[in-house]
Amino acid sequence: MGTPSRARGLARGIQRITASSLGPYQSAVIRIGFSATYLLFLLRELPHRHEMYGPDAPWRWDMAEQLISNNQAFTTLMWTDSTVWFEIVYALALIAAALLLVGWHTRAMSVLFMAGVLSLQNRSIFMGDGGDNVLHLMAIYLVLTRCGQVWSLDARRAARRARAALTADGGSDAGSDVGSDMGSDMDEGGRSPRANVAGPLLWVAYGAVLVWATGTDNLGGTVWLPVLFWILWTGHGVWWAVNRYAPHSEPRTLLDVIANLAHNATLVVIMAEVCLIYSTAGWYKIQGSRWQDGTALYFPLQLHYFTPWPALSDLLASSGVMVMVLTYATVIVQVAFPFTLFNRRVKNVLLVVMIGEHAGIALLLGLPFFSMAMIAADAVFLPTVFLVWLGGRAALGRELLSRGRERGRGKVPRPRDGAEDRDAPEHSGSGGHTLVG
Repeated sequence: MGTPSRARGLARGIQRITASSLGPYQSAVIRIGFSATYLLFLLRELPHRHEMYGPDAPWRWDMAEQLISNNQAFTTLMWTDSTVWFEIVYALALIAAALLLVGWHTRAMSVLFMAGVLSLQNRSIFMGDGGDNVLHLMAIYLVLTRCGQVWSLDARRAARRARAALTADGGSDAGSDVGSDMGSDMDEGGRSPRANVAGPLLWVAYGAVLVWATGTDNLGGTVWLPVLFWILWTGHGVWWAVNRYAPHSEPRTLLDVIANLAHNATLVVIMAEVCLIYSTAGWYKIQGSRWQDGTALYFPLQLHYFTPWPALSDLLASSGVMVMVLTYATVIVQVAFPFTLFNRRVKNVLLVVMIGEHAGIALLLGLPFFSMAMIAADAVFLPTVFLVWLGGRAALGRELLSRGRERGRGKVPRPRDGAEDRDAPEHSGSGGHTLVG
C-alpha cells in the first residue's frame, strides 16, 4: 500500500511543477523590486554617470579593457569608447528597467534589463557593493522566470483578450483557452500573433544585435552567456511560430512545460541564493570579535560617510544596551533564517524582522539601494495570501483614485465589473503549499 501511495504523491508533485508556474506573485514582486531599485539608482546617478561608468570614470577605458580581458566579463560598454554609445547604453538600461517594472513585453525587457545591468556593472566593478552583487545575480535569474504573470501590462492584456474571447464565444468553450493564455507571459501579453507587432520587431532587433555580437566575439569570454542568449532568442522564435500556427497542439503544451520547469527551478535557486547570503553573512559575523562582544553596530554609526542623520545615529549609539541587542539580533536572525523555512509562522516573523533591519540600514547608514535590493530578494518568501491582499488594496486604491478624477472632471463614473479591474488572473493553485506560500 505504501508504494502506490508514494507513486501517486510523486505523480502529483511532477504534475504540480510542470503544469503551473509556482509563486507568480512572489516572482512579480521580485521583478518589480529589482527593476525599481535599478531604475531609481540610474536616475539618482544620472548627473554622475560619466564619472561612474563613462569616459570620465577613474577606472579608465584601458584599465577596464585589461581587466575584462582577464575575467572574460560581458559588457556592451567595451564595444567602443564612444561617448554617444555610452549614452545609448545608459538610456537603454533606464528604459529596460522602467518597462520591466510595469511588465511590458516582460520576456524581452528582462533580457535587455540583464544586458544593461551586466554592461554597466562590469564596466566599473569596483563601484558597487553587496546590493549590486545581488542585483547582478537576480538580473540573470529573472530572465528564466515567468515574472509577468500578474501585476504587469502583459497580464492585463491577456485578461482583456480572455474576456473578449469569452464574449465572442458566448462563454461556451473559451474557458479552456483562458488558462493557457493567462498563464504565459511569453506570448507577449496574450495578443494574437497578427496583432502583436512589437514582439516580432523586438525579436528581429535582438537577433541582428546577437548575430553581430557573436560574429565579432563581443559577448564576453564565457561560454554560458552566449549560449543563454541564443537559447532565449531561438526559444522566443519557436514559441511565436507554435503559438501562431498550432496554439492548441502538443508542441505548445511542451513549451509550457519547459517554461514552467525553468521558472520553478529558478525560483528555487533564488530562494537558495537568499538563504546562502544570510547564512554566510551570519556565520562570518560570528567569527568577528566585535560581533561577539556586541559592539559591532556602534562603529558604522560613528563614520561620517554612513551617518546621513547624525543626530539619530548618535542617539542610537549612545545606548549601549540597544547597540548590543541590535548587534546580537542581527547575527541571530541571519543565522537562524534558513532553518525556519519549514515553519511558516516563525519564517514570517523573521522575515518581518529582516525587512525592518534593511529599512533601518537604509535610514541609519544611508544605503537605500542596498536595502531595496535585499528587501526585493526577501520578497520571494512573502506569503501568497498577503501579496494577494496587498494587490487587492492597491487595485482598490487605484479604482478610488480613478473615480475621484472622473468626478473632478464632471463625469459620472460608470459602474465597473470587478473582473475588468483585475490586471491578472487568480492563481489558486500556486499558493499556500510551498516555501513561498
